[in-house]
Parts: sequence; C-alpha cells; structure tokens
Amino acid sequence: MPSIRTATAALLALALTASPAPPPAAAASTAEIDRDVSTALAKMYDSNPDSRHLGSQARAVLVFPSIVKAGFLFGAQYGEGGLVQQGRVTAYYNTVAASYGLQAGVQTFGYALFFMSDSAVRHLNNSGGFELGTGPSIAIFDVGAARSLSTTTAHSDIYAIFFDQKGLMAGAGLQGAKITRLDK
Repeated sequence: MPSIRTATAALLALALTASPAPPPAAAASTAEIDRDVSTALAKMYDSNPDSRHLGSQARAVLVFPSIVKAGFLFGAQYGEGGLVQQGRVTAYYNTVAASYGLQAGVQTFGYALFFMSDSAVRHLNNSGGFELGTGPSIAIFDVGAARSLSTTTAHSDIYAIFFDQKGLMAGAGLQGAKITRLDK
C-alpha cells in the first residue's frame, strides 16, 4: 500500500504536468541561437568525427542545441535552433512535441538533422517546417551509430543524431515532433 507521502507526490507531479505550461520566459535572440548552435555543432563533431563527415556531405544541418523534455504520464518538449548552410545560420526554428504514456522525469538533449538532398531542404523551406515522421525519409541515430554511415550507405533524405543527453527520462524520440520556422 503506497504511503500518503508517495501518493501526495504523485498527485502533485500529475497536477504540475497536466496544467498548461507557461510560455518560455523569453525567446532566445538570434545571437544566442547562433552561439548555441555553433557550440553544439562543434561539440558534436569533436565527440564524433564521423558526424563531421556526415555534416560535410549534407546540404544543410538543422541544429537544436538544447531540448527540454518533462513529463509524468503526459509530457512535452521544446527547444529552439538554427539551420546551418555553408557555415552560417540562415533560418531559425523551434521544435515542440507532446506525449503520453508511461513516463516520468526531466531530460535535456540536443539533436541535429542532416539534410542530405536538395529536395529535403526545399521541403523544409517551402513548408515553413514539418512534423517529423511525415515528408522526407528520416533515419535516427545516437552519436555512436553515425560511425557506420558512409556516402555509399547513406540513402535517407534526413539523418538525425542525438547528443548531450542528460536527465532522468529514458530515451529520446522525434516521431511526432513539430518543427516550425520562427520569424527572427
């Protein structure tokens, strides 16, 4: 039989998760996003040189340096990032997702989407964003799995690589995450 303290903590966590989340205190400036994208990309490339090779083959790389995911049965995640083309950030995006199911905790992580074809970049630009799992084909890797990619084995339009995972929520997923272009 659960204790009253355990039941109270569970109810409090559920109430906090189920209540509407306040909007972010202040959206990041373009200079902050540029700096965070550059730092995250350099860190990922240093920790996995094979991801650097993938980046050199990509037409564009959409980097989300820090996604915050929290939940207790119901969860949500949010982050802002930038599209890197020819070494500079050319557009800004956010990513938002909601989930439900057996989950509890808080996690931060980053991910980069490597757009390998001109048609995938066009889809992103023309749609103003998209829901992952629809549109161009996508393959998802953790940092270690990118080691097996080469120009002869890379056949998807987009590759996603997770990096810098921290927290107490198991796993990171992108299915259903909505990416939207920001007017900055």
